Amino acid sequence: PVANLKYYSLLYDARQQKSTNLLPEGIFSSSFPNYTIRVHKKDPDGIRLYGMMIYEKNTSTGNNNVIFAKEGSMYRTPDDSYLVLKLKNGVRYEESSGDKGFNPRQRLIRQRFKETEQKFDLSNLKFKRTNESEFKSAYQMMNLKQLKHERKTLEFKLDSGLATEFRTFSPYVKYFSVPHQPKSNQIKYNLAGNLLNTFKPEERLGAVGAALGEVRSLQDIITSKIEARKGSSDNIRRTMVEYQRKFTLSAACLVLFLIGAPLGAIIRKGGLGLPVVVSVVFFLIYHIISTIGEKSAKDGNVPPAVGMWIAIVVLTPLGLFLTYKAATDSALFDLDIYKKFFLRIAEQTSKRLKKPKASLN
Repeated sequence: PVANLKYYSLLYDARQQKSTNLLPEGIFSSSFPNYTIRVHKKDPDGIRLYGMMIYEKNTSTGNNNVIFAKEGSMYRTPDDSYLVLKLKNGVRYEESSGDKGFNPRQRLIRQRFKETEQKFDLSNLKFKRTNESEFKSAYQMMNLKQLKHERKTLEFKLDSGLATEFRTFSPYVKYFSVPHQPKSNQIKYNLAGNLLNTFKPEERLGAVGAALGEVRSLQDIITSKIEARKGSSDNIRRTMVEYQRKFTLSAACLVLFLIGAPLGAIIRKGGLGLPVVVSVVFFLIYHIISTIGEKSAKDGNVPPAVGMWIAIVVLTPLGLFLTYKAATDSALFDLDIYKKFFLRIAEQTSKRLKKPKASLN
């Protein structure tokens, strides 16, 4: 569990880290906030740049600036805090918004330069480690004791939620909201015909609408509660699956060893290659069975213990059988034996077919 915690937290940070190729060729890159940069061509060393366009959006003042440069170079500052673009032979266009008032006019400023520098902050691109405590709630990061506690907690919440759900449903069911009288004080009333006939014609439409509204509200509540209980049940099954995985991984190593180790002794032809191929086939069989069992266990089709151990149960007899054959020096995978066996069957069949012909002659 501790290794899983460190692995997944580091993997998450590596995925969040932006690519080192900040300025790809022929693509508008938005790696830097408020900047969009396009480079037409780059040298193989990644330093010399050609055909550059930098679009700058200043959100505070509303100014839009565009820089064009025929060539330039790229390097980082010694403290690796900024990326510096050294631009040559270019022009800068700055468009500013007009003053407030009626019919404002805008100003356009054009500046030509032979050489200039543009700095970009790299603080947002640094590799930052995420706090490992954010991943500790994942079931893969828990040990056996934590998984047991998590499972009991989820089961308690699921069972205690029944009372809350009952209180939620009660206002929508008139049987629970209307006070009941003793049977001796109840009056029997037989309702003949359609219930809507008891309402006035102008009240029927309103009664049907009110009934439909209550039914839809109750249906939405029931659907949401069913989804919530399904999610809680799925989480309980996941904890049970991860609990069993702690044991099945160790057992799988032993079973695959019982299968792979004897193959080198049984398969007498092909050197190392053929035993490895056969071992890979058996591993794929194990992987397929275990994946199907795990998915069935998470979906609730089979108990988690059955789904996680089914591959071990299926392959253990095979591993014991191969180990026994290797210990008894059996030629189980010797192709010559099978060739001789089928040749004998073919000879016996041909002899039986020749006997009727000889008797007829």
